[in-house]
Amino acid sequence: MPMHRTSAGEPARTLRLLWRHGLDRSGRGPRPGLSIDRIVDTAISIADRHGLDAVTMRRVSQQLDVAPMTLYTYVPGKAELLDLMLDATYAQMRRSDMAGKGWRARARAVADDNRALFAAHPWAATISTIRPPLGPGQLAKYEHELQAFEETGLDDVQRDAALTLLLQFVRTTSLAAAEAAAASRDSRIDDEQWWAVAGPLLEQVIDPADYPTATRVGTAAGSASGGAYSPNHAYEFGLQRILDGLGVLIEGHGSER
Repeated sequence: MPMHRTSAGEPARTLRLLWRHGLDRSGRGPRPGLSIDRIVDTAISIADRHGLDAVTMRRVSQQLDVAPMTLYTYVPGKAELLDLMLDATYAQMRRSDMAGKGWRARARAVADDNRALFAAHPWAATISTIRPPLGPGQLAKYEHELQAFEETGLDDVQRDAALTLLLQFVRTTSLAAAEAAAASRDSRIDDEQWWAVAGPLLEQVIDPADYPTATRVGTAAGSASGGAYSPNHAYEFGLQRILDGLGVLIEGHGSER
C-alpha cells in the first residue's frame, strides 16, 4: 500500500487553499455551484465508501459532473486535496467538553474522540501526518486537545509529546481495527467462524507440550477476547497503560512542586 502523507504539495499553495487566502484560479471564472468545499466533501464521500486510493481527480470530477480540468482550477492536485480532506474532517470531528474533568478523563475524551473520527473515516488513519496540514481544522483540534494536559505540571514540550503519544496510540489501534474488519469482510467469515475451522486443524498438527506457554497464554487470551485479536480489548488495555505511564510523569512533577 502506498504511503499517503500530508503536506506533500507545494507549501505556500497548500496553505492558501487550507485558509482560503489569496486564491487565484488563473483568471477563470468560478463554475456555478462548484466550490472548494464541495470538491472536498465529494472526495471525503468517495474515501469513506471506497478508500483513499479510490480518490482521484478524475473520479471526483465525474461525481461532480464537471471536466477534470475544471477541478484543477480549484485544487491543483491530489496532494493538496488530501490536506483539504483531512483538515475538513478535523474541523467537523467531535470535541468532548473537558470542563470540570481531571486530566485522565480529559485525555480519555481526546482518545475516544479520535477513535470515533477514525471509525467514521478509516482512511484518515492511513495518512502520515509527520508534516501536519496546518489548516484551521488542524489548529483548532490541536488547541482543544492540548487542554487535556492543562494544570498537570508538564512543560510545553512534554505536553506536546504526551498528546503525540496518545494520538499515535489511537491511530495505531484504529488501523489494526480497520484491518480486522477488512479481514472479516474480505474472507466473508468472522473470527469465531475462522477459528471454528482453524482450531481443529491446529490440534492435529500442534503438540501443546512443544509450545506450553504459547498454548496456555493463547488459549486464555483467545477465550477472553473471543478471537485472536480484539480491537476493543487492545484499545482499552493500551489506553490504560498510556495513561498510567503519563500519570507517573505527572505525579513526578507534582512531587517536585
